[in-house]
This record gives sequence, C-alpha cells and structure tokens, in this order.
Amino acid sequence: MLPRVHRIVSGAELRDVQRRGRKVSASCFVMAVAHSGPDFPSTWGFVVSKKVGNAVVRNRVKRRLRELAAQTLTAHPTGMRGVVRALPASGASSFAQLAQDWDEAIAQVAR
Repeated sequence: MLPRVHRIVSGAELRDVQRRGRKVSASCFVMAVAHSGPDFPSTWGFVVSKKVGNAVVRNRVKRRLRELAAQTLTAHPTGMRGVVRALPASGASSFAQLAQDWDEAIAQVAR
C-alpha cells in the first residue's frame, strides 16, 4: 500500500511532473521522474486510461503499480516525484513483467 503522503493526487502536479520530468519508456508504461530535493518525501502518481482495458483490468494495473512504487520507497524515500502512465500492454502483463520494467526504469532515472 502506498501511504497518502507519497501519492500525487492533483492534476496540476501530475502535469508538472510529466512536463518537467525525465522520461523513460518501457514496454508496459512510460515513467516521468522529476527530482524535488532531499527535504521532500517521494511521491508517485498513476495514469491508467481506458485503452488499457475495462475497469477491472485498469484497477489491477493501478494496484500493481502502486505496490511497485511502495517497494521503491525503501530505496528512494525522499526526493523523487514520479508519474507512471500505463500503456495498453500493461493490461495483459504479469506482475513479474511490470516489476522487471519498473526496476529497469528506476535504474535509468536514478542516475
């Protein structure tokens, strides 16, 4: 579970991170990460459109992405603002595939 303090909920902040953040593409999603400084907690937002699938599939994808973000907080508890936009392929992907893509994307943006 991703604690509320680590969630991006406003549309304006989602758009800001997507505009200013460093983008990394994976087969299942596009991740944009902007660094906010060591004094701020890391926050994550998710965009899952209807192109991904029906409501059941979209909610499953969101839960999986939230879990991956929660696991990332142990390594990066402060300083990251990230937005993950799910691609249609994420609806058919397994958790293991999402996790592999997530790890590769985090490694690229954390440099």
